[in-house]
Amino acid sequence: MSGRVVTLKTKTKARVRKGGGGGAGAPSVPDIVQILRERIARQDVAPGAKLGEQELAEEFAVPRTRIREVFGVLESRGLIDRIPNRGAVVSRLELDHVFHLYDVRQVLEGLCVRLATENAPPETWDEFVELFGAPMDEFVKARDFDAFIVVYERFRSRIIEWARNPVAARMLDSIYEKTNVIIRRIVILPGRAVEGLSEHRAVVAAMRAGDGETAERLKRTNLQNAKETLRRFQKYVL
Repeated sequence: MSGRVVTLKTKTKARVRKGGGGGAGAPSVPDIVQILRERIARQDVAPGAKLGEQELAEEFAVPRTRIREVFGVLESRGLIDRIPNRGAVVSRLELDHVFHLYDVRQVLEGLCVRLATENAPPETWDEFVELFGAPMDEFVKARDFDAFIVVYERFRSRIIEWARNPVAARMLDSIYEKTNVIIRRIVILPGRAVEGLSEHRAVVAAMRAGDGETAERLKRTNLQNAKETLRRFQKYVL
């Protein structure tokens, strides 16, 4: 293990420039969409909660028509439902749907892990050999699951980058934003963080060794185990 200090950002804050009435300094539709996606993923806005069109227009200092455009994008991504006489509400995930999403994740993430292993130089994964060692042990002991998830998301992003498959990347992006809340709930369940960490170490080791087939199999097993943990504790999670 090297003596290199690993610096992680555990919290991100959206910066919104308020320009008044949607002027040059006001956030664009994609800007607002990204901010609301993050809020929904972190469950700052809970499933079933209403998103107020007027309140958001005032917060971002944009016309209500821009917020309606934002709602259209969020609805198309399956993150909100627009209900007559009620407005926009954050979508709830049905249990069967969550399990279906995990089945698809197993296939797509396994594929991307194999492709990334085949495409990237082995030393690409040295950072994660280190991160999934003592730093992640400390995060688990301290129950600092925000930092734990930051490392996991960095690893996932690196895999997607090196998989070089834009179709799989787009599909996974849509799946992740629907399951992010579930991921954050699963990791705090009894024993799951320790088990998941051990599984990720095995995936990283296989990738570092250039063994794409083994890495794919281990990643699929990791997601299958996460799904089974969710099944056991479903009444506490959903």
